[in-house]
Amino acid sequence: MARCSMATGIGCFLVGVGVGGAVALLLAPKSGEQTRKLIAKKAEQGKAYVSSRSRELKDQAEDLVGKGKDLVNKQRERLAEVLDSGKEAARSALSTV
Repeated sequence: MARCSMATGIGCFLVGVGVGGAVALLLAPKSGEQTRKLIAKKAEQGKAYVSSRSRELKDQAEDLVGKGKDLVNKQRERLAEVLDSGKEAARSALSTV
């Protein structure tokens, strides 16, 4: 069997999309003006959806970053406490020698 490169596969896909779109427009049950209005309406709805979804994802990312910062700060405090107790233990061990 012949192997196709990625570029060939993508090219074939794009040609298929173009042919499918052209056939759909030719066989569309609505007039050109109605079809353009429908496409514009759907594009606007898609734009609004992408915009709202991107805001939601941005908010979620900000929440995760805040939680991550809190976790890092807590771990930093715990590490400082452990280091202090380790230093104190070392000092007390050395002072008894």
